[in-house]
Amino acid sequence: MNTDNLTPKIIVKELNKYIIGQDEAKKAVAIALRNRWRRQRVSNGLREEITPNNIILIGPTGVGKTEIARRLAKLSGAPFIKVEASKYTEVGYVGRDVESMVRDLMNISVNMVKAQGINKIQKRAEELGEERLLNLLLPKGPSDTLNMSDTKEKLRKMLREGKLKNRQVELTMDIQIMPFAEILTPMGMEDITPSIQEMLGNMLPKKRKTQKVSTEEAKRILVQQEAQKLIDMEEVIHEAKTIMEENGIIFVDEIDKIAGRESGRGPDVSRMGVQRDLLPIIEGSSVMTKYGMVKTDHILFISAGAFTTSKPSDLIPEFQGRFPIRVELKSLTKEDFKRILVEPENALTKQYIALFATEGIGLSFEKGALDEIANYATIVNEMSENIGARRLHTIMFTLLEDPLFALPDKRMKRVAITAKDVRERLSDIVKDKDLTKYIL
Repeated sequence: MNTDNLTPKIIVKELNKYIIGQDEAKKAVAIALRNRWRRQRVSNGLREEITPNNIILIGPTGVGKTEIARRLAKLSGAPFIKVEASKYTEVGYVGRDVESMVRDLMNISVNMVKAQGINKIQKRAEELGEERLLNLLLPKGPSDTLNMSDTKEKLRKMLREGKLKNRQVELTMDIQIMPFAEILTPMGMEDITPSIQEMLGNMLPKKRKTQKVSTEEAKRILVQQEAQKLIDMEEVIHEAKTIMEENGIIFVDEIDKIAGRESGRGPDVSRMGVQRDLLPIIEGSSVMTKYGMVKTDHILFISAGAFTTSKPSDLIPEFQGRFPIRVELKSLTKEDFKRILVEPENALTKQYIALFATEGIGLSFEKGALDEIANYATIVNEMSENIGARRLHTIMFTLLEDPLFALPDKRMKRVAITAKDVRERLSDIVKDKDLTKYIL
């Protein structure tokens, strides 16, 4: 979709296709996304001064926090990465460096732009790959140019008709060898300075091997090689850097795990330290990546947390200041569960209907069955840990486990789930609290 047409109302309409309820959160992220588009059209003098509308989403697990951020990025075609704040620790403690999230986002951006570039030159790469494959298939030895040309065209015709798919050819290719850094450290290359990565990579000799592969596999490899040659990586990196700096989205989950006052012992000791390490990146700084320096000034940060044992005000003031927008997401009700089961484009009922269809079996759910499923999801969430819409996944699998195991079965033509089926399958489990812990 053209980003020029992504008005806040259209963004919310698109998000509604996948996420039920949470209108306040959708409205907030829609405005934040549109404001980035608006900023890019402001005159140069003021453009750099406009900061992103970073957002904190507050709500229990399974209510759609991650899905809102992920769908927003997909809708706008922006580089997106989800990280967990609890995986990072203060400098000096064992854990990932907070800057690694920016390096990872840059890698995603480069891969995105590279994939788009390959799509543009795919046809040319296929032509060149086919030519190289035909040269490998041509008989070796002296022959005149005219006969060689005729033979080549005959082989081309046979190749396109699939008559040579079982023939094998010898292909020489580079093979992946274990990076030297992985020998030195279990963390591998990702947390080592980019310049050191490059130096260590250059120290290792390129390793090549020749092996026999089918013509189909050979063509795939050769087309891939030709595509890599046709891509201008300098242009890709330049474009990826611009897209990442202007449109990148970083979703920081479990932000509540690093909130709270420090006790001076245990895991709490690094909570405030992680916030302080994250602060420069969120405020805007330059981070070294293997593709050069990138700025984080205009990356959109969306953070999320349940905040059951802490609250957003427990975050350090500077950190709170960089997240001016706070939205509280509501817990899901029985009616929400009913809508989640059928309305989204990726609804669970639609997914299972598609899975059964692969075995030639029709699957249907009566309205009363959907009511019962939603009812049990609500009951179990109240009885045990509230995991929101994720409860529907466990309930649906438990409900359909037997028919899924029995397929394919020629005697089975159709599976119709009724309210009675749901009650028979789930009522005993729900009554047994110990069993509920493990199954639902």
